[in-house]
Amino acid sequence: MPRGKYTNHKGKHRRFTNPEEIEEQMKREEKERKWREERGDASSSEDEATGKHDKASESETESSEEGSEEEAVKAKGVENLIHVENPNRVQKKAKKLSTLNESVKSSSKPELSRREREELDRQRAQANYQRLHAEGKTEEARADLARLAIIKQQRAEAAKRREEEKKLKEAAKQSKTAEVQKALGKKTT
Repeated sequence: MPRGKYTNHKGKHRRFTNPEEIEEQMKREEKERKWREERGDASSSEDEATGKHDKASESETESSEEGSEEEAVKAKGVENLIHVENPNRVQKKAKKLSTLNESVKSSSKPELSRREREELDRQRAQANYQRLHAEGKTEEARADLARLAIIKQQRAEAAKRREEEKKLKEAAKQSKTAEVQKALGKKTT
């Protein structure tokens, strides 16, 4: 009976493989690999899983993989069964030096982003509108000029009225002072 309150059962049923079993398994895998190579069904994923490559077979697979990588990328899992093209995936394409030099020459000024182009267009439109507005060619400018003319006319009429009222007040004041002077018996000069 173990001492203490808790018992640990983790190490009780451990089983170790015999070295003979491991050697047998390796021989079986080697036979399967050779059989596949004879049939031509050997795939790189199976070879990588076994982890056993001869130096000569490695150099042969590397040269064949270089050619096949350009043609098609090896599929993982069920990728070879389902053909779906991801529009967001960017594939690297080899560029020719001549086309690269031409593109550099043609794009001497940097291309603007959409936001920058929209900002420049907005500024140009604003400047054009201000110029037309100053010349009085826009609807808003015409309405403003008409309103301004009406206001000028109203102010001129109001100034004329004030001037007339001022003259009337002065005349009334003079007549009143004349009456007061006459009432007091003073001579007006």
